[in-house]
Amino acid sequence: MPRHRKESHRINNVNWLRAAVLGADDGIVSTASLVLGVAGSNTNHAGIMLAAAAGLVGGAMSMATGEYVSVSSQSDTEQAALAQERRELQQDDRGEHRELAAIYVRRGLDLALARQVAEQLMARDALDAHARDELGISDHTVAKPLQAALASASSFAAGAALVLLMVAVLPPELTAPGVALAVLAALALLGGLAARTGGASVPRGIMRVTFWSALAMAVTFAIGHVLGASLS
Repeated sequence: MPRHRKESHRINNVNWLRAAVLGADDGIVSTASLVLGVAGSNTNHAGIMLAAAAGLVGGAMSMATGEYVSVSSQSDTEQAALAQERRELQQDDRGEHRELAAIYVRRGLDLALARQVAEQLMARDALDAHARDELGISDHTVAKPLQAALASASSFAAGAALVLLMVAVLPPELTAPGVALAVLAALALLGGLAARTGGASVPRGIMRVTFWSALAMAVTFAIGHVLGASLS
């Protein structure tokens, strides 16, 4: 008997890849933009270091809070939907059987086979069958607020830490150009790695992230320079 081979698809990486890349990219770009905006206003090196550190801590906490609240709301919605489905199964088991069979018919099964599949799946775990095929909720997609918050905060902090490190090691006169070059190189690497992992075009991934990040940093630096000149 041939052994079952579990297939691996790159689409399975999308959720964690998106979260990791978004957090790290946000940590790099937002902290670098903050640093360049402050540097553009001719603030001294100590002030730039303080801005970078504040950007790291504040941004990581903001990412964690926002992600926790967002995913908690999603989890609440999922739990409410499961509770409603549980009540419907208790009140009208046959109606739920017909509803599940209709879903399989829409997916291409003939009615007789759809009814048989629905009956067997509901006999095993009716709520699980409806959660997965009617509501789209499964073990792989269920919302996990604390996990999402920690992942977002960690990836943001990792990206922001690179900017803070560059500010710490670069001479004051090279802070702005050095941070910009280091950040663009890191973002290019990150964009290429994300594209390669997801099976997308590597050059396109690199160009996309570096262009918009360079634009964000340039605009912030220009605004800091103009405000710094007007306030001095």
